[in-house]
Amino acid sequence: MIEVYIDGASAGDPGLSGAGIYIKNNGKTESFSIPLGRMNNHEAEFHALIKSLEICIDRGYSIVSVRSDSTAVVDAFEKEFARNQKYRLLLNNALSLSSQIELFFIKWIPSKENKHADQLARQAIQLNT
Repeated sequence: MIEVYIDGASAGDPGLSGAGIYIKNNGKTESFSIPLGRMNNHEAEFHALIKSLEICIDRGYSIVSVRSDSTAVVDAFEKEFARNQKYRLLLNNALSLSSQIELFFIKWIPSKENKHADQLARQAIQLNT
């Protein structure tokens, strides 16, 4: 099983944003800092999920467990519902991508267990040009 830790961060509301993705695959790790442009923190969290799913699909991973400290993203994904139209579009994109993975899990974790992805997301903010 592939373990994927994700986080989104914004410097402002909205502000320059980034996604941090940390993947653990049988003792190997990969780290991604992806600049996202200008958006709010919740949007950045959804984009981190979407980007992580795209990476997993590109690599052909069939069993994926995503961990996020965003209750908004995890709850929306589990309920397959987001009240806000902007988030609903992002959620639908994530749901569509996750259906391309044979076995997909998403789990909420406390921020203290997601420090590496948080650091990567904060680094990604600096990569916006």
